[in-house]
Amino acid sequence: MKISQAGILVIIAFLLVGLTGCNFFARKDVVDGAEAFKNRKFDEAEKLFRRAVQRAPEDSVEGKTARLFLARTLHSQFAANRKETAKAEEAIIEYQKVLAKDPKDNSSFKAVANLMENLDKQDEWKKWLTDRSENTAIPNEQRAEAYTSLASKENTCANEITEDPGVKKTIQEDGKAVFKFSKPEDTAKLDQLKGCIERGLSLITKALELETDEVKNSKGLDVKSLSDKDLKAKNDVLKPFESARSYHASLLIQSARLAEMEGRTPDKDRFNQEKDAAKEKFKELGDITKAIRDEQEERQKAKEEEANITANKNK
Repeated sequence: MKISQAGILVIIAFLLVGLTGCNFFARKDVVDGAEAFKNRKFDEAEKLFRRAVQRAPEDSVEGKTARLFLARTLHSQFAANRKETAKAEEAIIEYQKVLAKDPKDNSSFKAVANLMENLDKQDEWKKWLTDRSENTAIPNEQRAEAYTSLASKENTCANEITEDPGVKKTIQEDGKAVFKFSKPEDTAKLDQLKGCIERGLSLITKALELETDEVKNSKGLDVKSLSDKDLKAKNDVLKPFESARSYHASLLIQSARLAEMEGRTPDKDRFNQEKDAAKEKFKELGDITKAIRDEQEERQKAKEEEANITANKNK
């Protein structure tokens, strides 16, 4: 939902190019609205974006940009005052209109999911994520991200039960303090735990099945050879699967805990072995995304230093 100062300036600069023609007034409204948004004058920005939406053809650059910024403005107004639920509801509608034109706009998709959660629309949130995860028309990494979000809820559900002090106890074993997991006294809680783990593993398995060769063969990636654009694109592809691998390991931990509760020692040992392997795969991808992030930060620092040198020379 958030947009950086740099991002706003880029949009303004882009729209200022060729500020003539039939969309002149709509374009000016968008430019002025973006400036107001940047300065957190959200009420003013909302009026300007609404007017631009009315003035500009729906499929024009001005029309699309105005609608997206209207959604973001309404979202920001709700974020500033959580009592403004009507703003949140309208933001969802505007984001959905943006997505109807560009289904791959992941930022808008996640903004809707965020708003649904904040409005406690749990059933709608689940359907929103499920539909996304099953939509074969969007990139694999976006589908995997949706599956992982759903799986994360199941992991939280399981973890809340297994971390309960009545279930997780510290005991002495061979002179060392270790955790011992026992069944919840409430059998309904045990059934809930089983359901959360089963659903979570099913969802995260579907996410991992979406890994492409680009993800699987990313080990040893030479990040320094990539352009800034390719670095970002690579990170956008890898990051969702890094998260999926992390939750896979977490859900295997929950599976081992459940097996221990039920006295299934061979299953517990197997799940722990699978968990260790999953952690290694998570670390492997995490090392790559960290290398990308470090390279991006290093390049940004170099650009800032170069800009400072140029500025000092021009003084």
